[in-house]
Amino acid sequence: MSDRVPPLPEPLPVEVVDNHCHIDIPGSTRDLAGAKATDEAVAELLRQAASVGVPRAVQISYDLPSAEWTVQAIEAHPQLLGGVALHPNEGPRLAADGGFEAFESAFEQIEKLAEHPRVRVIGETGLDYFRTEPEGREVQQESFRRHIALAKRLDLTMQIHDRDAHADVLRILREEGAPEQVVFHAFSGDAAMARECVAAGYVLSFPGVITFKNAPALREAAAVVPLDQVLVETDAPFLTPHPYRGRPNAPRLLPLTVRALAAAAGHDEDVLCAALVATGARVFGLPTG
Repeated sequence: MSDRVPPLPEPLPVEVVDNHCHIDIPGSTRDLAGAKATDEAVAELLRQAASVGVPRAVQISYDLPSAEWTVQAIEAHPQLLGGVALHPNEGPRLAADGGFEAFESAFEQIEKLAEHPRVRVIGETGLDYFRTEPEGREVQQESFRRHIALAKRLDLTMQIHDRDAHADVLRILREEGAPEQVVFHAFSGDAAMARECVAAGYVLSFPGVITFKNAPALREAAAVVPLDQVLVETDAPFLTPHPYRGRPNAPRLLPLTVRALAAAAGHDEDVLCAALVATGARVFGLPTG
């Protein structure tokens, strides 16, 4: 095993789900001797995750090719459920390259893929004002509104990407009426925003960032979220937890984030894990045993 590949962490006392990962992006399988996201590489990645108490994962797409790959992956690997959407930055890119018709055409394909029975998530969708310039935000907001409508029509959970856009994300959810189940993927707000999301009934998913020394506000936010409104994720291959920050993330590293979240929120590890199982069952229709 390469020196860059972190060792397997100690297994969790209760099996949990990685609620958000991108195993089709190079890096998720890069730690498997440079393999691409072939069926064999994905199977090995999932085997390693299962060995540390993470036997299931939700594979999340970000554009149309990724959504098509996601549907193929969830058919090939029963440990996976899927999420399909156009990432907040994808709508403006499509519109800039091919006009609004290009966005509409891609979204129509997403709608069809979302009807697959193992697709349980519309996501990731939302707003990203970090990478999208002001002139692209109108398309981005329209894309978000369409994804909200799709999640409600199909009665699917919606996973939100929110970067530098907290107020507008919350405003549009209020204006459109949120789906029954809303998960803030890689939650990045402070305790005040966490309380607002909790009051609205949203679930907050915490990534490896909670292990970073420069993230005290995120740990403070975690401490105010009720156990039944918490999930945990890798966002692999991104947001790798300390002490392996800078290396590719993977579902098998999720125990590091779970333990940091338990410490930040003041919960026993087994209590948090049991709550994550219950929330995963409610949000994604996952088995509880």
